[in-house]
Amino acid sequence: MDEPGSARELIDTLCSRFDEFRFPEVSDGTDGPLGWPGYDERRTQAREKTGESESVVCGVGTVGEHRAVLIVSEFGFLGGSIGADTGARIVGSFERARTLRVPVVSLVASGGSRLQEGICALRQLQEITRAAVLARRDGIPHVAVARHPTTGGMWASLTAGADLVLASPEATISFGGSRVRDPGETGLAFTAEGTFEAGQVDRVVPRSELPTVLTSLVHLLCLTLATQPAPAEVPEAPRTRELPDSGGAATQRARAADLPRASAYLDRYLQNRFELSGDRSGAIDPGMLCGIGERDGRAIAFAAQTGTATTPAGFRTATRLVGLAERLAIPVLTLVDTPGAANDAAAERAGIGPAIAGLFAAVAEATVPITTLVVGEGGSGGALALAAPERTWITVDGYFAVIAPEAATAILKRDPSEVDEIANRLRLRPQDLLELGFVRGIVGTP
Repeated sequence: MDEPGSARELIDTLCSRFDEFRFPEVSDGTDGPLGWPGYDERRTQAREKTGESESVVCGVGTVGEHRAVLIVSEFGFLGGSIGADTGARIVGSFERARTLRVPVVSLVASGGSRLQEGICALRQLQEITRAAVLARRDGIPHVAVARHPTTGGMWASLTAGADLVLASPEATISFGGSRVRDPGETGLAFTAEGTFEAGQVDRVVPRSELPTVLTSLVHLLCLTLATQPAPAEVPEAPRTRELPDSGGAATQRARAADLPRASAYLDRYLQNRFELSGDRSGAIDPGMLCGIGERDGRAIAFAAQTGTATTPAGFRTATRLVGLAERLAIPVLTLVDTPGAANDAAAERAGIGPAIAGLFAAVAEATVPITTLVVGEGGSGGALALAAPERTWITVDGYFAVIAPEAATAILKRDPSEVDEIANRLRLRPQDLLELGFVRGIVGTP
């Protein structure tokens, strides 16, 4: 497990310069608002032990070439717990970020709300969340790092509510801390790795790699603050080919093992990128790539299918991505390549219908421009949900259909030998889709 280290040590590894914020204390009374016996003495001991006056250190730091507001927990100060003064510092830091127009990076290691301040500490979670929401409304991006441990309200508010969430390897991450949950409840679910598998964390990052990862990520997030929401350009195809001469040929091309998939397009299209992971509801779909990348000095959000049936988690992750792009006012590129939505019992139990509906709505409601390129299979509603109305293009290797030709043949109760004929009647080839007005152009012709 990565050792958490002190707040100052962590700041020194991340920032070439750091200017700490100074906030007036808001707490009053002997032994805090509850008059908790011995509380003043505990705080004095914590100050002497850590050299800090509270459980967070806040300021503006230079990360790589860009400035960001840092909120860094000092776990040695009463377990990084949150009291009234802590809450005021965090709220004030979000307000400074709005004024400075810079991202927020919170590095959390906390046991939650401070017991000795009772409800006065607990209500700080509402104040912190409100400050984060106001910053979000102003387009200020927020990335959180869940260190060891991140539990209780600080996981459920500041950390899990961030736009992007990183985690330290083997860190304890959970709403219920080890001392308050059933002693028998242990294991992967309460760790960084478990929360990643459950779609609640975007990436697990060793501390040795954290400076590099955050430098790159802060760079991308600063680009979002400067990017104008002009439409993303249509990607070029990795290869050129003649158009298919039949519907059957079109479907075979889109399913070919050597077909360039989404990663090949993204590698050519973006200079660098950060992929987010998970639907924040308990699952990951590795067949849906979502994230933010840089193209010629602009930030571009992307959501890309990779040739597999899209699960409810995939649709929800794409919906999350479109929502993030909307908040940050950056354009979106979507790449369509799926035989369709997953239709097994597990997908139905996980809410495949509502998940697709959510993505349809997010695309329909988006005010930022969305550009779509069909790079492989365009299988029915599972593909259409990711397609931008009136801003969709297709490659020579793609097709789009109301349903796959094999399924259409079965629905029509026709012999399987008639699949190619049905494919032709569906008019699913790129040139058919252009003539029908579904796509604006074809990419990859000689």
